[in-house]
Amino acid sequence: MANRDLKGLQKAAILLIALGPEKSSKVFKHLKEEEIEQLTLEIANTRSVSPKDKEAVLQDFYEVCLAQQYIAEGGIGYAKELLEHALGSDKAKQVIGRLTASLQVRPFEFVRKTEPSQLLNFIQDEHNQTIALILSYLSPAQSAMILASLPQEKQADVARRIAEMDRTSPDVIKDVENVLERKLSSLVTQDYTIVGGVDSIVQILNSVDRSTEKNIMETLEIENTELAEEIRKKMFVFEDILSLDSRSIQTILRDVDNNELATALKGAGEEVQNTIFNNLSKRLATMIKEDMEYMGPVRLKDVEEAQQKIVGIIRKLEDAGEIVISRGGGDEIIV
Repeated sequence: MANRDLKGLQKAAILLIALGPEKSSKVFKHLKEEEIEQLTLEIANTRSVSPKDKEAVLQDFYEVCLAQQYIAEGGIGYAKELLEHALGSDKAKQVIGRLTASLQVRPFEFVRKTEPSQLLNFIQDEHNQTIALILSYLSPAQSAMILASLPQEKQADVARRIAEMDRTSPDVIKDVENVLERKLSSLVTQDYTIVGGVDSIVQILNSVDRSTEKNIMETLEIENTELAEEIRKKMFVFEDILSLDSRSIQTILRDVDNNELATALKGAGEEVQNTIFNNLSKRLATMIKEDMEYMGPVRLKDVEEAQQKIVGIIRKLEDAGEIVISRGGGDEIIV
């Protein structure tokens, strides 16, 4: 091809020249400052573009866009199949190769397109570590549906394994992928992949129904108290008060000590402060503001402890059914 010896920056410059000033300016809005500088300099140094180079660059761009669209619709395997029909086998391999080298396609990409109910039937008899690995790569909503459908005796163990997962060898990922989908086994990146961890299981537990979450947390508290505490601290953070309705916030504030509240708000953002003050009487809000002003600088540790105490109150009120924390697992809200 005419553009075979052109570098990436040169191709980008030619593409922007071909698109014209109006469309190129819209592209620039999505680029970093240094990228804009490099492209601007390259465009300035490009005196002329041959029709063959222009056509080749536009064709390359079209093929990559087509591949990305197919990947978004159905994953790598789906994209490769459609590109083979559209461009031929050799060309399809070239385009997919360029994309997978730069995009670092996530393992188990095809699994993310599978219905959770179908996937559950496929993996529920696998070892708990295998299930944990797969769930770590799914969206929190998908993982939550599968986790909630597992037998109760499996739920906590799988949750613990996700929380304790750190780095997974690409060889292990390949072995699991080969069972699920051989087409993706050669596309795994050779870097160790960070997956799972406490943040991962927190996202999943925040999406499951309350009974599943309670079963998992109660089991973890018996088997691994420290891990359960670490997970619990992250499951509802102080800033999540913004997601609660006014009635729930007012219920919470009735149980909060004014001094604790003033300390907690010292380290909170303006939006959280305003939300709290709007749910207090004017007199009490003024008093809390004055306390915050008079107490001066406060240690971060003291702020975090005060906020955590309030979060503890929120969790107790939720357990007692006095407030409802909206979550993705289908909790029913009675109006």
